[in-house]
Amino acid sequence: MSKQYSFNSFKHLFTLMRLIYRHPSLLLLGLLLGAGDYGYEVKIARPAMLYQGEPRPVAGHNIDTWFRVLRNHGFILGYSDWRGNPLWVEYALTPVPEHAPSLKRPNRFSTDWRSLNRLDHDSYQKSGYDRGHMAPNYAMGHLYGKLGQADSFLMTNVTPQKAHLNQKVWERLEEAEIDTFAPLFGKIWVVTGPVFSGSVERLSSDWKVEIPDAFFKLYISAAKPPEKPRVLAFLVPQTVQGHEPLAQFVTTIDAIEAQTGLDFFADLDDTVENALEASQDGQPWHLQAVSQLPARY
Repeated sequence: MSKQYSFNSFKHLFTLMRLIYRHPSLLLLGLLLGAGDYGYEVKIARPAMLYQGEPRPVAGHNIDTWFRVLRNHGFILGYSDWRGNPLWVEYALTPVPEHAPSLKRPNRFSTDWRSLNRLDHDSYQKSGYDRGHMAPNYAMGHLYGKLGQADSFLMTNVTPQKAHLNQKVWERLEEAEIDTFAPLFGKIWVVTGPVFSGSVERLSSDWKVEIPDAFFKLYISAAKPPEKPRVLAFLVPQTVQGHEPLAQFVTTIDAIEAQTGLDFFADLDDTVENALEASQDGQPWHLQAVSQLPARY
């Protein structure tokens, strides 16, 4: 079978090369189509899924802040093959439609064919860490359907989280954003991801995955001028017990940028950006009303 496959592949390649030799315009057409696809991806498709620009490394790319942008159904992310983690994940939330279908949760996570490290479901097996969604299963499934939910179960959307974080505090934040924050403003943008500090520690079950020390979530309302957007930022350590009030983890975007080395919402006017990124006001988000609510599950 493999010999037959190799022979057929060579035959197809030879046929393609002969066509290009006889018709050089085909090569030009292929290049133009490729350039068109790249232009659409960079100029149209990606910006539509980002609020005020792609997150950027503050001090320029190095091995710790280098990422590749991967666009999915309902969310977009910057993936680090070196760290085996998405460095940032961004998605938009609106109120869940009244009759949105409730999809069955998949049993396993899937390898993302675009990843270089080829992580799979078993990469976390007996590691002591949960496979923590960054773009959440519930929101992706209810707002973006089966394709959104399936993409949320790609390993490029996963990062190691302790059980008390993943199943308690993180889940409570995911519930607050879809049940309270999105209905309050009609539409919000969420940027989330891991924070690494100190010495490098990797999963005992797969050395290709680095273990974060904490996680961040940034929320910004999709306001139209002259209305100003509102922001809310959280920084949650791995060491939580799970019952802590969410308000305990409120911080500023400035503080998160300092710890991640990433610049968020870089396309905003500097005056607006500076004021927003120093804000720490949970009142417009009704934070106190949801701060101590228990997890849904």
